[in-house]
Order: sequence, then structure tokens, then C-alpha cells
Amino acid sequence: MHDYDVIVIGAGGAGMMCAIQAGKKGRRVALLDHGLKIGAKILISGGGRCNFTNLGTGPENYVSNNPHFAKSALSRFGPQDFLRLIKEHSIPYHEKKLGQLFCDHSAQDIVNLLQAECEQAGAKFFLEQNITAIEKNDRFAVKTLNETFTCRSLVIATGGLSIPKVGATDFGYRVAKQFGLSIVETHPALDGFRFKPADLKRFGDLQGVATDSIVTCNDASFRENILFTHMGLSGPAALQASLYWHKDNPIQINFVPKLPKDKLEKWFLDCKKQGSKSEMKTLLKEWLPARLADKLCALELPEKANIHTMQDKKIKDFCEKIQKYELSPESTVGYSKAEVTRGGINTDELSSRTMECKKIPGLYFIGEVVDVTGWLGGYNFQWAWASGHAAGEAV
Repeated sequence: MHDYDVIVIGAGGAGMMCAIQAGKKGRRVALLDHGLKIGAKILISGGGRCNFTNLGTGPENYVSNNPHFAKSALSRFGPQDFLRLIKEHSIPYHEKKLGQLFCDHSAQDIVNLLQAECEQAGAKFFLEQNITAIEKNDRFAVKTLNETFTCRSLVIATGGLSIPKVGATDFGYRVAKQFGLSIVETHPALDGFRFKPADLKRFGDLQGVATDSIVTCNDASFRENILFTHMGLSGPAALQASLYWHKDNPIQINFVPKLPKDKLEKWFLDCKKQGSKSEMKTLLKEWLPARLADKLCALELPEKANIHTMQDKKIKDFCEKIQKYELSPESTVGYSKAEVTRGGINTDELSSRTMECKKIPGLYFIGEVVDVTGWLGGYNFQWAWASGHAAGEAV
């Protein structure tokens, strides 16, 4: 029998941050994980360099059934707070773009930081722990194949369903159901799109083509690169849009975001007035990769459409089409590739200040398992740090 003040299940970013803060307050803390190593998802993030926060983090960068829920935790532990830890541990880092901060060397630097802070705070790691049951009487009892751990405060930090190859499971949702908590339906998010067969037939040969675009889904718009793949669409702008996508929703793509709609039309009309005899696809290559320009013109214009023979209205219609090109994806790629899981433990069940269950005193949920999902670009790690810190302060 192992008795602790606090048991944290899940030795990822949120779990370790909770353990650090609880340990600093003098709590006896145990971290349990079913994996062989700690911080598995951290290690593969950001191309192995971990996009550990975003300087522009705010509640508006998160999707949740309650858009206000994240405000409290984020306001009390923001990007600058985690950055102080980075500097204290002399970890070299850089800003890549749009406020995204990455390690210069390796994501292992972040795991080492968290492990060192846990050890300094007195938190104990127990790895390869297969939990068989959780019971609650006056205290919680967490049973594994060989041992029993007891505690006053139990924190679930087991993440979502995304990237099962690094150990993702539905454990956190099963615990929530055991204790009668409601769950917002989960979906893979920050994920590429699969085209329907008809669209795959039209665009499948563009595999490898990337271009700056604005992708819009349900009134949320993101301007970054898109990338055509063998199954559909990927790239940062598509991944961001997937966070807002639901089955049968269309997405719109502006393939020429550098020019307002009327300016693109005017540019083509000026070419016509100047006596150009070029084909439309040749002119469009001024703005788009050659293969994409050829494809859009082949799909939307007559063969060998020359600018000097095009009616002005046809030019206008074409410009409108390629700056609001509508597609209806079949699905996202799925949890195997998704960066995160959208949905999770209903925030109505939790205190936004402490992350404690309103119905079950002493039970906490933090990180990705909760229905708070951030944009691509370091926001989900910042939620892990902030929600973990909030629970660590409270346990």
C-alpha cells in the first residue's frame, strides 16, 4: 500500500505541472503512468523541438462548449510564467512565427525541465502502471496489477485519443463515466482532411503542392499554407480549420489571399486591357504554383482559355470562385494523425478555478482530457501548463 496526499494519473505535460505545483505546497505526490517513459507526446511535438507555448495565448484561441472556462487558469499561469521556467533552466529557444516558441535543440529539454522540477518538489514517478480499478470511500484507492495507491486528491491527466502510438487511450473518459460525469463528444482535431471520392479524383494528382491560402470553416478563418496530399488536404491552415469542422460542413479556400477579391479581378482585366494574349492559366501562375494554376483553370475554364477572348463577367466569376473555393471533406484523417482531441470532460462538471469536479470532491481533470482545445501553435501546451498549475494549487 502506497499512501499519498495527491496521485496524478498521467505523466505528460499537464500531469507533471500539477505535480510540481502540489509538491511545492508540501503535498506528497505520486505520478502514475502506463508508459515506459514520461512526456511521450512532448517528445514528438513540434518536429521533435516542442512548440511549448505561444506568446499570444488568450481564451479566444480555444474551442470549448464554454468559451469562458479557460480564462481563469490561463490568467493565472500564462506564457511568460512558463518562459520563466525555460530561462531558469537555461534552455535555448526561438520564436518561429506568430508567437510560437520552440526549443533550439530538442523537446527532451522540456521533459528534462519538468522531471527536474518534479524531483525537486518531491514528486515520485511510478511508470508501467496498469490501473485496474479506482475506488472512492473516504479516500481514493487506485489499484494496479500489483499494488494499491491511496490519496485524498486524485488528478486525471491522461490526455485524449490522439496519436495512440505514443500511448493515448480513453482512460480519462472511462474514469469520468465511472463517476457519472458528462462528456462532450470527442473528435480528432488539428488534423488533415480526407476528400470525398469525386474531389480526390479531381485534386489527387496535386500531391505535394503547397500554397499560401485562407481556409474558412464555420466563420473561423486561418491564413497559412495548405498542402495537397494523396488523400486530401493538410498544412497549417487546414489543420486549424479542422478544429471547427463537423461532419458534412463545407470549407472555403481562398487560393489568392495576397489580393482582395476586387483587386484580383482588376489585375486580370488590366492584363486584358493591355492586350495580353496569354492563357488564363499562364497568368494565374503569377499567384499560384504552376500545377495548382493548371488544375484550377482546367476545372473551371474552357480549354485554352485566353484572357483576350474571356468575357469580363467570366473573369469576375472565375476570380470569385478561386477566392472562395468550396469543398466538403469526407472526414478528417483520424486520431492516428490528429494533434489533439476536441471535446472531452464537460466543463460544466468542473470548477474553472481549480479543475475539481463539482460532484466529486477531490477528483480533478486537467489538460487535453477536458473539453478545452487550442489552436495549432503552442496553445495546447499552454493549456496543459495552466490547467495543471491550477489543479496543483488546489489539491
